[in-house]
Amino acid sequence: MAKQENSIESAHRVKLLEIDWEDLSEAGAYVERGTGDLYRFPMESLIQGGSPVVTKESHGSSRLCQISKDPYVTSMKARLICAQHNIEPNF
Repeated sequence: MAKQENSIESAHRVKLLEIDWEDLSEAGAYVERGTGDLYRFPMESLIQGGSPVVTKESHGSSRLCQISKDPYVTSMKARLICAQHNIEPNF
């Protein structure tokens, strides 16, 4: 009889999609890795020439991590996902 070992770590660890601001093309909820700020981008906000337009200018590099494809994910769930991926939320 084989002994089954249970691991504390998940067998299906998911890596978050990490992109530059310029490459943002998919709706969802994103956290800026450096600041922990949460940004919600519904599909309407990504239409070329549409409003609102989000522009970020910075001297340092800034990366976004997609924490959900749902831009309206609850803040509590968004914080939990951040904690699971060692991102300190600022929201």
